[in-house]
Amino acid sequence: MKKAILVIGVLMLTISCSEYQKVVKSDETAVKYTTAERLYNEALEEDSNKKFRKALRLLEQIEPEFRGKPQGQRLSFLLANTYYELGDYYLSSFQFERFAQLYPKSDKLEEAAFKEAASYYYRSPKFNLDQKDTHKAIEELQVYLNTYPEGEFSERANDMATELRIKLEKKAYEIAKQYHLTQYYKAAIASFNNFISDYPGSPFREAAYYYRFDSAYQLAINSYRVLMEERLKEAKEFYKSYKKYYPEGEYIPQLESSLTDIETRLQNF
Repeated sequence: MKKAILVIGVLMLTISCSEYQKVVKSDETAVKYTTAERLYNEALEEDSNKKFRKALRLLEQIEPEFRGKPQGQRLSFLLANTYYELGDYYLSSFQFERFAQLYPKSDKLEEAAFKEAASYYYRSPKFNLDQKDTHKAIEELQVYLNTYPEGEFSERANDMATELRIKLEKKAYEIAKQYHLTQYYKAAIASFNNFISDYPGSPFREAAYYYRFDSAYQLAINSYRVLMEERLKEAKEFYKSYKKYYPEGEYIPQLESSLTDIETRLQNF
């Protein structure tokens, strides 16, 4: 019995594939349209990439033929959203942008705007790589939020934009910290100064204040005597800045230890 059921299942699958191939090779646009729409809807319901890929093959064939026709708007959106559901975010961003240009009065315009921005969000790489797509995603998410401040996807868009901004902050912070770790202390101080100025609300701000101080301290104690006094005083000022904003900060023990050494060295001048 089980073997018979398996055979029947294989036969049905074979017939189904055969029918699909006939539709793909057919010249009947209407049949392709209805088949593509059916496969797309089934793919959404079943979360089936296989059916999305089948729908996509048909959509790519017929979408150009329907531009300017009543069905064109729906097909254009289905094509863009199919790329999006399949994770092809390079093509989905392009297709959603084109959809908005072709159908600026569509009731799907808000969703298209969000998913275009989200496509760039998903393209954003790890923080240590080039962040071109991250900047583009933030830009597009902000366009969406400005256009639809109370929109259906506004909360998600805000969360995405915040996550991407933190990624950019992390990249800037890690660049500055790398200067510190490799003992390029002047470059580290300049980078931490820029970071503190550019990202006032960053979760890396306290650490930036500390490593700016420590960079100045390390630069000072490793300087020629003629430069040391001035640099020790600069480090002391950075200590005061940290204490002003983080009087109970996590780096206080390290700061206090270094400050004691700074005061001792300054007494010799």
